[in-house]
Amino acid sequence: MTEPAARVWKKIALYYALTLAFSNVFNAFVLFGGRMDAGNLLYVTGAMWSPALAALATKRIFREPIAELPWKWGGARYAWLAYLIPLAYALPVYLIAWLTPLGGFLDPVFLKHTAEQFGWSNFPPSLVLALFVVFTATLGLVGKTSRALGEEIGWRGFLVPELSKVVGFTGVSLISGLMWAVYHFPVLLFADYNKGAPAWYSLACFTLMVVADSFILAWLTLRSKSLWPAAIFHGSHNLFIQSIFTPLTRDTGPTKYVIDEFGIGLVVTIGIAAIFTWRWFVRPRYVA
Repeated sequence: MTEPAARVWKKIALYYALTLAFSNVFNAFVLFGGRMDAGNLLYVTGAMWSPALAALATKRIFREPIAELPWKWGGARYAWLAYLIPLAYALPVYLIAWLTPLGGFLDPVFLKHTAEQFGWSNFPPSLVLALFVVFTATLGLVGKTSRALGEEIGWRGFLVPELSKVVGFTGVSLISGLMWAVYHFPVLLFADYNKGAPAWYSLACFTLMVVADSFILAWLTLRSKSLWPAAIFHGSHNLFIQSIFTPLTRDTGPTKYVIDEFGIGLVVTIGIAAIFTWRWFVRPRYVA
């Protein structure tokens, strides 16, 4: 039996209200501390797991089994796509920045700090750089995905399947993307979750990027019927951009307007990926 649309929208509204209520408790601690790493990232972890708590609470309130969430693995194909797609859309942006006056490659201060942090002070710089990238791109995914999982249980595990009951793929992607973006606004506007560009510019670029990413994430979730590819994708996105590419980039002035989640570069590359995803998902399929 088809679930009434009114009931679905009520669940979505409750889920979002709970997500904002839970996450803003942790955001308040971040804002009080003035930076995202306040509390040794425990506040950020709490905020990122708030969508999961909201999804579980909503299921409980509506007396629906938590087992209905798409917990199954989803297959190795989607897992690898989830890991590699963020690398594919991020690397061109940073290559352009590194090879032009828009930015520079490898801040010596960062490399020196990394060598000291990892115990590699006696290693040549090229080896330090190579080991940093390898260790971060592999083992670093564990920590990033563990936090991203909290968001993805909510955004893609709960919200996307619920939205798909009442709107089409375009609506699912746009609505979930806008809801996801707004959830980040407090720390983007009032903490240090940006790279120094004007607030209006950072907000616009971030929102467009998140909505574009939501097309890819909705596709991964609906095709795999699993929330795990979305969690890996989210972790991979944060990993390559926040932990590898941006730290390796030297600011030459216009850099902050181009790179990271608050620059125009990712808006362009992820936007292109979103268009291809949308066209592939909604194109007519004919049976011979």
